[in-house]
Amino acid sequence: MLELRRSKNSEEYNSKPERESENEGQDFDKKEKKKPYAQQRPANTALRQQRLKAWHPILTHSTVLPLLFGLGTFFAVLGAVMYWSALQVNELTIRYSECRDEAPTNDVAPIPSKYVSYRFHTSSMEMYNNPPQWSKALVPPGPGHENNPKRYNCTLYFTIPAQMDTSVFLYYKLTKFYQNHRRYMKSVDSMQMLNKPRTADQLQGAECKPLGKDPVTGLSVYPCGLIANSVFNDTYQSPVLLDQNNQPKSIYEMSEKNIIWSGEASRYKTPTYSAKDVVPPPFWQGAEGPFGYPSGRYEEGKLFDPSKNEHFQVWMRTAAFPTLRKLYMRNDTAPMQAGRYSLLIGDNYPVNMYGAWSPE
Repeated sequence: MLELRRSKNSEEYNSKPERESENEGQDFDKKEKKKPYAQQRPANTALRQQRLKAWHPILTHSTVLPLLFGLGTFFAVLGAVMYWSALQVNELTIRYSECRDEAPTNDVAPIPSKYVSYRFHTSSMEMYNNPPQWSKALVPPGPGHENNPKRYNCTLYFTIPAQMDTSVFLYYKLTKFYQNHRRYMKSVDSMQMLNKPRTADQLQGAECKPLGKDPVTGLSVYPCGLIANSVFNDTYQSPVLLDQNNQPKSIYEMSEKNIIWSGEASRYKTPTYSAKDVVPPPFWQGAEGPFGYPSGRYEEGKLFDPSKNEHFQVWMRTAAFPTLRKLYMRNDTAPMQAGRYSLLIGDNYPVNMYGAWSPE
C-alpha cells in the first residue's frame, strides 16, 4: 500500500523565511536611532568652540599708512647702506679665454678693453696709464702626448692702483655654463664619495649613467658622473709684484685652503679602493694638470682623494645660475699693495667644447 505524507522537514523549510523576516524586523528595531544634528556638535569648551582669548587688530588708514611709510624708509636706508658697502669693494675682472688665440707668444701686448672691467673706490687713473697686458707660452707635451691638443700658459699683467685690504680673493668665472641643469646636478653618487663600495653596474644604473662604468674595461669610474668629469682644471699661481723694470720683486702669497663652506668636507672620505678596480673619468684620462692622468689609469698609492682636494669640492657644489663664480685662492692676513703684478695661469680648461667662456 502506498502512503503519502508531508515530511516535517518540508514544514520547517517553508517556515524558515518567515522566521528570518521576523528576526530581521527585530534586528532593525534593535538598531539605535541616529542622534539629532544638534546633539552632534563639539563639546561646549573655549578650545572646541574657538572662544580662546585673542588680539584682533582693527586696521585703519591712520595705523596702516604710518607703518608702511616707516618700513619703506627703513628698507630704503638699509638698501643705500648695502649699495654703498658694495661700492667699497675693489674688483678687477680679466677675461683670458682668448689668450691662446690673440695673445703674442713670448711677448707682451695690451689686452683689448672689452675683456677688462674693474671697479676701485679710489682714483683708478693708473689703470688707464698702465692697462692690463698678456702673453702666452707653449707648454711642451709630456712623453707620449705629442698628438694631444696644444697647451698654453697665459701670463696676465695688471695694475692695482690702491692698496687692497684683507681679505683678498681670487675667483674664476664661467658664463653660459649650466651647472643648474637637472640631469647634470643629479649626476653624482654620494655613497661613492663617502667611500662606500659601489659596483660598476650599480653606478651605471643609477644617477651616474652614462659615466658610471667604463665601456672599455668594465670597471667603475671614480669619481663618477658628469660633474666630476667636467671639473675645472685651470691653475693659478700667486700674483708676483713687479718693480719699475717689470722684474719680480715679491710674491703675494695666496692660499688654496679654506675655500670651501663649513661642513662641506664631511661629504667626502678618503677612498680605500684598489687602483686596479677603478678608472678616472673620461676627461681625466690622458690629460695633464691637477686632474689629469696621462696613462689613463690610476696607480697604486696615487688614487684621487676628494676629501683632500678643496678645488674639487668647490666644483661639486653646483651653481644656481649659468654665470657662476667660484673661489680659487684667498689671503686673509696681508693687504695687497698697490703696484704692477703678474699672474701665471695654466690654461687647460676646454671652454670651446662647452660653448662657455673661460674664467675672468
